[in-house]
Amino acid sequence: MKTTKRLEQALIKLYNAYHNDRLNPEDCTACAVGNILDNHESWKHLTLQHGSIHLSYVGRVHQNLGRKFNGYTPLEILQIEKVFLEACGFQTPLCHYNKKPYNPTDKDVLFNGLNAVVNYLCELDNIPNVMDYSKIFEQEDGYPVYKLEAILS
Repeated sequence: MKTTKRLEQALIKLYNAYHNDRLNPEDCTACAVGNILDNHESWKHLTLQHGSIHLSYVGRVHQNLGRKFNGYTPLEILQIEKVFLEACGFQTPLCHYNKKPYNPTDKDVLFNGLNAVVNYLCELDNIPNVMDYSKIFEQEDGYPVYKLEAILS
């Protein structure tokens, strides 16, 4: 499947963060966007509240100038983070009294967030969801439509 450069880079970063325990929804350098943006926190100035899709003055300036961060506009960045947080079980924008998961760094919680973000990133680039495995279960006349072959080393 052909992907865009920004999608491929984002997927690699998110995959590595998930498997190396460097994905944390409450840390702006280790959340979905933090990882996509090379673990920098400067993106948090694009909005006034973590998990909000409302641009701050700084965010509006960057958006209006057509600025992109690792291929994503400020609005896309904020939407990616919102998707991640909500799929992890947070009520957005983040606030001490809003709902949040009991254990935000639980692998199942993070996988839900990761899955939602990957789906959204694919939508942004008009690419079928790379994590959609439903095709391998399709049948025609009781037989699988697609054949999987094991790779033995």
